Amino acid sequence: MKKILFAASECVPFIKTGGLADVCGSLPRMFDRDEWDIRVVIPNYSCIPERYRNQFEYVTHFYMGTGPYVPYKYVGVLKYELNGITYYFIDNEDYFNCFTPYGNIRYDIEKFCFFDKAVLSMLPLIDFKPDLIHCHDWQTGFIPVYLRTEFQGNMFFWGMKSMMTIHNLKFQGIWDVKTMMGLTGLPESLFTPDKLEFKKDANMLKGGLVYADYITTVSDTYAQEIQTAEYGEGLDGLLAARHFDMQGIVNGIDYDHFNPATDPALFTNYDQETFRKKKVNNKLKLQEMLGLTVDRHKYMLGLISRLTDQKGLDLIDYCLERIVDDYTQLVVIGTGEERYENMFRYFAWKYPDRISANICYDDDLAQKLYAAADAFLMPSRFEPCGLTQLMSFRYGTVPIVRETGGLKDTVQPFNEYENTGTGFSFSNYNAEDMLHVINYSKQVFFDKKRQWNQMVDRGMKADFSWEESARKYQNLYNYLIG
Repeated sequence: MKKILFAASECVPFIKTGGLADVCGSLPRMFDRDEWDIRVVIPNYSCIPERYRNQFEYVTHFYMGTGPYVPYKYVGVLKYELNGITYYFIDNEDYFNCFTPYGNIRYDIEKFCFFDKAVLSMLPLIDFKPDLIHCHDWQTGFIPVYLRTEFQGNMFFWGMKSMMTIHNLKFQGIWDVKTMMGLTGLPESLFTPDKLEFKKDANMLKGGLVYADYITTVSDTYAQEIQTAEYGEGLDGLLAARHFDMQGIVNGIDYDHFNPATDPALFTNYDQETFRKKKVNNKLKLQEMLGLTVDRHKYMLGLISRLTDQKGLDLIDYCLERIVDDYTQLVVIGTGEERYENMFRYFAWKYPDRISANICYDDDLAQKLYAAADAFLMPSRFEPCGLTQLMSFRYGTVPIVRETGGLKDTVQPFNEYENTGTGFSFSNYNAEDMLHVINYSKQVFFDKKRQWNQMVDRGMKADFSWEESARKYQNLYNYLIG
């Protein structure tokens, strides 16, 4: 039996702020239980819903210091089984009693330094010796560091491998060296430019990337992009040096959950056979619900996103009034930077029959929009993987994307001469280029309906389920643990 431990800061269904939680919740379930024992560890946040927390079982507790600043702390270990997977929760009231998993970065760094050491410290006590620890993002960056340094004094950890997955390189867990030494107890000799030091500070993600046995990220193109100065966030040199130990594996989505044939949130269910007739009912009902002009012939664009610079919203700002012409509607769902929230609110006030700005995150409304929209807009500046375009395919909605990261890997641009492709794309980060491709998509939608429907059909046929990703991870685990 091969043993893998996933270590992460979030995991569905317990706690979620982004795609990382979907990976840690969905991927472990895809492995053959006869061959693999895959378990997951996350912090025991007080904001995990009570219906789960009330069922957590106490396993053990111990006391641990992480460094001179944190000499002695309680560590509780709880567990819970769901869908055949064992989940562990690291408990400490001081650190994990919170309304959201992340808040003040200095405090976040302290609690995740504590979490990383606690994960390794609990393993001998719960009698689980993983062959490999699969670490996710900067919050778990010090697990490979501790594993290769302080914990090598204990035979239990000999031969244990670690792997680091980058979900978004922009966030790295950076603080000054003196504080980081005080929080971790790691020796000064590790805080050098070839190890943990980064522009005179200390960097948790860099530590993981230096010490892990292997690195993955969430798409092939992103794996290439982050080795360049433009996308590398200052770590491009290190990542280029490790490129033989690195690959991209695109995230999947849960095909049972995201299924237009059975999704309870939809006004009208449909599938690949019936979308031509039934999908439009979702558009008409959503137009009515949101107070837009009710008209089956309008071209509805969807946008579900964090409202931040990364998502290319400055491009939309530049030409929004030219996007929403007399034939076009835009429905936005998301929260984020105040200026983008206000931008969408303003235009929704100015064009109430064409634009609906839903400044919130609402799962039920999001599902309705996936089904109702004709096309989905994702003009990201960078996008490690992106899940919105995969959900769009599933619901027969055509993605319009910028060619970056996972968007480039998953959306094949439409070619009207060969009648191939699953969406529309543009390569330069430029508002006029984006507007041009949106206008081209409208032309195909209105004037070449048969080709449009064939493109929808190809998107719905594409397989971006977790099975494919799991197969690649399985091969990688086998390679690493022999």
